[in-house]
Amino acid sequence: MRLPTWLSTLLRCIGAGACIALAVPPAGFWPAAFVGLALWDRSIAGASGRQRFRRSWLIGFVWFAPTLLWMVDLTPPGYAIACILYAAYFGLAGAATPPGRMRWVVLPATIVLAEIAKWTFPFGGVPLANLALTQAGSCAPPCTQLDSPVAQAARLLGPLLVVALVVIGGIALSAAWERAWRSAAVAAAVVVVVTGLGFVAPRGHDTAPLRVAIVQGGGQQRTRAATSNPRVVFDHHVQATEDLVTTPVDLIVWPENVVAVEGRLEDNPEYAELQDLARAEDATLVVGITEAIDDRSFLNASVVFDPDGVLVDRYDKVRTVPFGEFVPLRGLIERVAGSSGIPRRDAVAGTEPAIVDTPVGTMGVVISWEVFFANRARDAIGNGGEVLLNPTNGSSYWLTQVQTQQVASSRLRAIETGRWELQAAPTGFSALVDPDGALLERTDVSEQAVIEATIQRREGDTLSTVVGPWPMLVLAAIAIAVGWSLERRRRRPDPRSARLPATEAADLAPSGGEANDATGAVEAAP
Repeated sequence: MRLPTWLSTLLRCIGAGACIALAVPPAGFWPAAFVGLALWDRSIAGASGRQRFRRSWLIGFVWFAPTLLWMVDLTPPGYAIACILYAAYFGLAGAATPPGRMRWVVLPATIVLAEIAKWTFPFGGVPLANLALTQAGSCAPPCTQLDSPVAQAARLLGPLLVVALVVIGGIALSAAWERAWRSAAVAAAVVVVVTGLGFVAPRGHDTAPLRVAIVQGGGQQRTRAATSNPRVVFDHHVQATEDLVTTPVDLIVWPENVVAVEGRLEDNPEYAELQDLARAEDATLVVGITEAIDDRSFLNASVVFDPDGVLVDRYDKVRTVPFGEFVPLRGLIERVAGSSGIPRRDAVAGTEPAIVDTPVGTMGVVISWEVFFANRARDAIGNGGEVLLNPTNGSSYWLTQVQTQQVASSRLRAIETGRWELQAAPTGFSALVDPDGALLERTDVSEQAVIEATIQRREGDTLSTVVGPWPMLVLAAIAIAVGWSLERRRRRPDPRSARLPATEAADLAPSGGEANDATGAVEAAP
């Protein structure tokens, strides 16, 4: 029995969004992303502008509803608004893509621009559940699921290039379904060649070995500072450091905000205890702290103690979490909904480069949320970072969506920068990632554990750290302009046909599917 056209289109859109969601960690089945993009392309082929918007919006909504579910714990209304709004970005991407075969030139570009919008607006953006993460699965080592080679292209032009390659891979499948073999071969060749270039591109070089320990104090998930005792968290990390760091190390990394104090750190008893710990371990100690400035604001920083217990440097977090570390439109929200259930203090954003100078070298630092933003890691390495540190705290989140997507982001940042990355979390996941993005070790949720390893300090740039996102923006603009220009040219009537007999004019028309865009018919929409 043949399904009605509207129903088959609806199922195709739902299937496209579901396949993309399946590729996002924690599921992380990366081949599904290409299938999802192929179904997306089939859904908008031959459709009107309004149809392309509606269908692409539905795909986006089905993609984001499960993969942004973690936002419910921060703000349930915000979760619903985010799914609707971000889906609209991709609805516009579909509407801005021509319905004919020139969509195969334009669609990668419009989806790249939609991802940029989602990573940027509103309130600084939410760069989770994106297409680049689908290619950097965060499985626990030893990995039992496939690791996509496409992630290595991030070394060239960052995560936006990975996004574009996922779309182009989906186009290759769609073109093959349409039996447009030449187009399918070209698209597949682009993915293979660019991915191959990523493997051989410059990635920096080792300069000196470094013995490190990543400390995870352990504890229950879904706990918050307002309802937990910060002293207990601190003591767990002291205990883990004293009991589980079994060999001499050069650098000890603690997670984000496991030391929470009122006023300056130096005016609290934890300060002297951290000094004693650094001396006892004879190691550089990087610790995540929060300092309450007053009733309305606080600082979130990573501070460095040298082996003599001297506080030598600090980095204050620049990118803060909307509705987690600051409340956008606080005055309006408090007037409408009251202050119950929202953080009473806002984080004061830092302004300094993302590095700390330590006795064992210059460390790049991206605190928690910042690891999702490629420009923060680029800032760290551009200012001399030899290793990338990601102290984080996902203990307040429901499920493990944020944690698994964060590990995937750490893998992308390591590839993009050519640096080792050390991710430290109080309740999981803590991870060790090499410069090729390999996930060498990862802790379990809630366990008390220490990852010890010998890594390398590194110097040198990748192409991604040198050029940033601008080449992808330029390529996207060019692709959109060229694609639409060719689409209009294909649709323009041939003036010679008006002066020829009907039989001769017919010979000038495109043959086969090309005469009727890509599908042979314009489907009726939902």
